[in-house]
Amino acid sequence: MSISAGAIAITGHTWCMVSISPSLPCRRSIETPVQNSKFKSLIRKVNIYPPYLGMGIRVASTNEDFTRFDVELRPKWYTRNLFGTHFGGSLYAMADPFFVFIVMMNFGKPYIVWDKSAAIEFLRPAKGTIRATFEISQDELARMRAQVDELGKNTYHFEVDLVDEANNVVARVAKEVYVRKKAPRDG
Repeated sequence: MSISAGAIAITGHTWCMVSISPSLPCRRSIETPVQNSKFKSLIRKVNIYPPYLGMGIRVASTNEDFTRFDVELRPKWYTRNLFGTHFGGSLYAMADPFFVFIVMMNFGKPYIVWDKSAAIEFLRPAKGTIRATFEISQDELARMRAQVDELGKNTYHFEVDLVDEANNVVARVAKEVYVRKKAPRDG
């Protein structure tokens, strides 16, 4: 890859101002949001968060840049509803924070990120282990960040399908995520 003077190179999660000569070290390195140890620590603890632990919800995997979360809901005898299927609140809970996590982890402290609204559509009885993949590409995150930087704030719509072991869609969750650039007084 050829790099021109003043370009930004990304190695892992470190942004680096590149000098004219590729053999010279970076002049300045900037911590990207996903390097924030507080966020990483919180993500690691999601699986022991009492409501998730009690409902059988766990993050099965995430990628290195926190743009993808694979989440599963395992059946528990005490979280079944009257019909012997997963309780609807558990299905929603497994989908609740992950789009916000992705945006927050990748935008960092200069932005305020909140859930604005959510809806769940139950499509068929949910039995067995239920899975969902939450993902926002780096390209989409860059587009979102540029819009928020230009407009000051924006709301984004995301959807995720919850699927059973046979890959049947049992529920669809729609989320609206509000993002605002912090004013200097917001800290």
